[in-house]
Amino acid sequence: MSIVILNFLKRYIFTTKQGLVSPFQAIYQHRHLVFLLLKRDIITRTSGTWLGDAWLLLQPALQIVGFWFLLDVVLKIKFPSGVAFVDYFLLGMLPWLFISEVLNRSLNVLSEFGGLYRRAVFPVIILPLLPLILSTLLYAIVMAIIVWLMQGFAAIPFGVASIVMLMVWLIPMCYLLAITGLFLKDISQFFPFLITITMYLTPIMYMPDLMPSSLQWILVINPVADVMRLIHAGTQGLAWDYWNVLRPLGLWLLLLGPAWVLFQRSEPHIREML
Repeated sequence: MSIVILNFLKRYIFTTKQGLVSPFQAIYQHRHLVFLLLKRDIITRTSGTWLGDAWLLLQPALQIVGFWFLLDVVLKIKFPSGVAFVDYFLLGMLPWLFISEVLNRSLNVLSEFGGLYRRAVFPVIILPLLPLILSTLLYAIVMAIIVWLMQGFAAIPFGVASIVMLMVWLIPMCYLLAITGLFLKDISQFFPFLITITMYLTPIMYMPDLMPSSLQWILVINPVADVMRLIHAGTQGLAWDYWNVLRPLGLWLLLLGPAWVLFQRSEPHIREML
């Protein structure tokens, strides 16, 4: 029995290492193709507009400005503690918008590039990473600006690092959602509701302590709640504990290898589905 467990652990560690290293190797190996696909994606999303590529930065920035105007100027919401509500909300909402955009696009990314893939064979393994790469570049810039305006210049490195770390954390989810969205079409109808519910159950519009004691278990099983707590701790100096690190890390390690293996094994059938 011990030999079986040992062999399983060896295989699991090997696939986990593959799940971490292989996506970055694929990006580097096919970097010219990745650049062309990203350029095509940008052109497709901004073609015909006066401001062109600038809209990719303006869209998340304008959402943040809208939230700021509503919460700080109109409603004047305040926390009972000394933490400014608008700062707390916006510094959590921007990473959430990043997570939401990446996961929603990952769900349909294979179908989105399906027409191009049918006309020319190229490594499909890079497709789930395209929304992740582009969104990381855009949101890192916006996050740096927002953190600078609200918390000062010293908080910029952590703000940018938080987006980069979220990118790495989302890699296995991008692969899982890409395959699931292609082979199980119904999930695209349910997923927006799931994302919305997850946002309400994440301490973005409220602090973790404001969640009723009978519902505190939700913050334990919700890994995004831990991520938000770490972001607020790094940018605003709020409290955190090691469980906030261990739970998201454990989920990431649990999904990293299986997501990569599942995508590789499904790859021969992707063209049939497209």
